[in-house]
Amino acid sequence: MRLFFISGMSPTPFLDLLHIRKDFGSFTALQDINLAIRKGEFVCFLGPSGCGKTTLLRIIAGLEVQTSGQLLQAGRDISLLPPALRDYGIVFQSYALFPNLNVADNVAYGLVNRKTPRAQIKQRVADLLKLVGLPGSEAKYPGQLSGGQQQRIALARALATEPGLLLLDEPLSALDALERIRLRQEIRALQQKLGVTTIMVTHDQEEALSVADRIVVMDHGVIEQVGSPMDIYREPASPFVADFVGKINILPARVSAGALRIGSICLACEGPDRDVRVYLRPEDVLARPISEGDAHVFEASIDKIEFLGSYCHVHVVSPALAGNKLMVYLSLNFLSEQSLQVGSSITLKLLPERIKVF
Repeated sequence: MRLFFISGMSPTPFLDLLHIRKDFGSFTALQDINLAIRKGEFVCFLGPSGCGKTTLLRIIAGLEVQTSGQLLQAGRDISLLPPALRDYGIVFQSYALFPNLNVADNVAYGLVNRKTPRAQIKQRVADLLKLVGLPGSEAKYPGQLSGGQQQRIALARALATEPGLLLLDEPLSALDALERIRLRQEIRALQQKLGVTTIMVTHDQEEALSVADRIVVMDHGVIEQVGSPMDIYREPASPFVADFVGKINILPARVSAGALRIGSICLACEGPDRDVRVYLRPEDVLARPISEGDAHVFEASIDKIEFLGSYCHVHVVSPALAGNKLMVYLSLNFLSEQSLQVGSSITLKLLPERIKVF
């Protein structure tokens, strides 16, 4: 059993998932999930479609029942409680606002069900709308709002009952790119201000890296790695994590006679003789600074340039790498200064301390 604790958490986590398993007939969607989350954390479940992240979120919410396993929230066993008796607010990908209710009534929905006094509801709604940046919109209907505004209303509704846990099910995937960036920053700032424990499901690695305290990387119903965004990116625990999170070069290599050989490039490496695969981030191949006498320097030619604004993905080939292609990040300014284009020669340097071998 592997129990993933969030670094620095108290001995009694706010949310504790123990041996969670979910079967759909003969298909196992989740197998032996063990995860502990500290109060106030912002945690992202990250993985490709079908990895089990949404199923796990729905089990936490009580919208799916686990086949086996136990869930504890603030020390309370919620394993078999219906959704209405669990302490959470949820925001869905589709917003799920009531089109026949105005903004005020949408936000107040949970408070009305709890029979909160009318004056308190009115004040709470006004406070929440100010909090999400939409003061004075009480009388509008969802159809009169943009997608980003609707998502803000859905967030206000989820926070109305002051839940101990906020669940976000791919809340930004239906928005355009600029709105996603803007709203994810607002959600993170709001979460930090309120201190509410938050779990967000996403398949967008940039989204997870930019907002999460910790990322839970999932694949085929298991947890591959849990760690801070920097840990996940810099120290991937498996080939899947290395390949899924961020851009990466994967090169064939061989360990032989105490050295790692990538084509004609030779690096010190302990271990038995064997064929391996080398994983190297594009930013860990440098075009400058390179000084005379530097190690692990090689010549390459530019095969392809992908223009991405201020920087470019530059694909190179080199006899030193046995003809394998390598992608590096180069700034637009550097390409212009050096008059580099497809077919140009370029001198590059590997950073051996950043190479991962699996």
